[in-house]
Amino acid sequence: MVRWRDAFGNQRTVSPETQRALLASLGLPAATTNQIREARAALAQDAQRSGLAPLITAEVGKPIVLPAGTAGSRHYRLECEDGSRIDGILPDDTAGAIPPVEICGYHRLSLGDTTATLAVAPARSFSVRDALGHERAWGLAAQLYSLRQARDGGIGDYGALAALVRAISPAADAVVVSPVHALFANDVTRFSPYAPSNRLFLNILHIDIDALCAQCGVAIDDAAENALRDGDQAPIIDWPAIAARRLVLLRKAFEAMCLSGLLVADTPIGRDFLAFRQERGRPLERHAAFEAIQADMLRADPTRWFWRTWPAGLDDPDSPDVSAFIRDAAHDVAFHAFLQWRADKDLAAAQTAAKDAGMGLGLIADLAIGTDPSGSYAWGHQADTLPGLSVGAPPDLFNPLGQDWGLATFSPHALRNQGFAPFVNLLRAVMRHAGGMRIDHVLGLKRLWLVPHGASSGDGAYLGYPLEDLLRLVALESWRHRTVVIGEDLGTVPAGFRTTLRNAGVLGTRVLWFERQGKGFVPARQWPLATVATSTTHDLPTIAGWWAGRDIEWRTNLALLGPHETHETLQADRIADRSALWQNLCDAGTATGAMPAPNDPAPVLGAIAAFIGATRSALAILPLEDILGLIEQPNLPGTTDTHPNWRRRLPLAVEHLMQDPTVKSRISALVGARRRP
Repeated sequence: MVRWRDAFGNQRTVSPETQRALLASLGLPAATTNQIREARAALAQDAQRSGLAPLITAEVGKPIVLPAGTAGSRHYRLECEDGSRIDGILPDDTAGAIPPVEICGYHRLSLGDTTATLAVAPARSFSVRDALGHERAWGLAAQLYSLRQARDGGIGDYGALAALVRAISPAADAVVVSPVHALFANDVTRFSPYAPSNRLFLNILHIDIDALCAQCGVAIDDAAENALRDGDQAPIIDWPAIAARRLVLLRKAFEAMCLSGLLVADTPIGRDFLAFRQERGRPLERHAAFEAIQADMLRADPTRWFWRTWPAGLDDPDSPDVSAFIRDAAHDVAFHAFLQWRADKDLAAAQTAAKDAGMGLGLIADLAIGTDPSGSYAWGHQADTLPGLSVGAPPDLFNPLGQDWGLATFSPHALRNQGFAPFVNLLRAVMRHAGGMRIDHVLGLKRLWLVPHGASSGDGAYLGYPLEDLLRLVALESWRHRTVVIGEDLGTVPAGFRTTLRNAGVLGTRVLWFERQGKGFVPARQWPLATVATSTTHDLPTIAGWWAGRDIEWRTNLALLGPHETHETLQADRIADRSALWQNLCDAGTATGAMPAPNDPAPVLGAIAAFIGATRSALAILPLEDILGLIEQPNLPGTTDTHPNWRRRLPLAVEHLMQDPTVKSRISALVGARRRP
């Protein structure tokens, strides 16, 4: 998009430099007159290319219009997933329209000598009502790393997640979990769950070490026991130290299982491990190889963490050099595949625990918008991603300077050319052990704000994506996995986008701080039904923090204020906002009396819990930070080391959560409001 409108209503034009950077990333360099001429010729040739695209999407029960330029015989054959076959002839008076197909699935379409996959999707995604029979669901949101248990070594794990769902079941319907994508086993200085190495796989640092050691017969010695206890009471996570201790124990467990013969192919565990490697196939083997190669590189030179700095040959996963490395380091590669197998087992156990305890949805997984460009996905799937660009967000009301998240993302051209396989594989990986999926920055299905490397956050541009195709694939996979889909649709959203999401069965997100009506707040009964209601998100202030103005203090101290913001004006606005919010809570019947002081959030916490429960939204979610009344938020956008992002631990162990009277009171307020019609 060369021209776009920002959050403040201003018409903006993309600079020529940014346009050239985006075109170059798409394989259409335009720095010179000759390059522009060649790029135009390539586009013209692509537009004239006949034949079917590798994958065509359609909606069940509606005519299937083939893409313009489709050539060949007018006779077609459709071989459906259920084994049935449909033969027909395209009408002479149309460019190419197949009559409606009533069978959802991935079918094989033949038209003359050309073939394609025809993905016929339901009209909408699987819904809360489909899962539960009603639309008054509720749950909690948890940052997995923050969960606390005895002997957890200083970080929450999948075992703690299972304990959490058992603690709040059967009353709760869901737990929204922070992303559990694979990070960097060899470089845990990069620990943001929203900047993963690979979204197809899991964070192995969350493996339940106690359970693993018990299964493989590894005795936890005094040193290991002390390591597990060291971080129990620390309020802030020391990721590198914790990772080092956990990886030592994980390696010991793997070696013990190898020595005892538990992983050989003729044992139950060995057969399961082998089946997992075969099922996950080449993507798993590439991820495991990346981890092993990166470990080898870092041992020789700690500065070689980025695969683009590796020796020629090792930077290409298809090279003979990589094949030779995998052959010579087969045991190390198997170790990293083993870690993924174990993480997958643990996450599956947490979802099973949720369902067995009576949760209607269970875990709601969080899908990050992109991956770290130095990670295993960018290395192993180089043709899928856009080089030289980072995903971000343009300036808006909460982030007036814009954001550059430093993430790589799919190329829309690669998605089409590969029959959307990268996207479908991603959906299946995330839905694998979940009753719901939250798509972070769901606007990315339509357009992404991409920032050229080296440019400022505001000097980006929007790149369009095939929204209709992507939403149809989401719907198809959603029903196959019986997974509810939530879209994080905050920020600058184009007109009509939320309606499109609603029609596709994707729940929108409504956050209390953003639900404004003039100078006040939107009443609970006016919140839309097809949404998830929540008090806040990981990037926004907690209830206690907002009420006290803690977010204003952080932004002021770290020079994160916008060009027209001052500490004084923000504080004055917050005073007015507190009054307006309290009045709204009183009008809703969830609060009474005089407005509490900024340092007295307790009455506000209970009132907002009840208010969120009283909304019309199909699903109401309260973060654990607000259940516990914490003042600090998990992440402060625009910061790295100056704010302890993704490092804060909860003060209460999960097994004691429901024994705390204050916690029980706030959850009761939420549940009571949900049960009222």
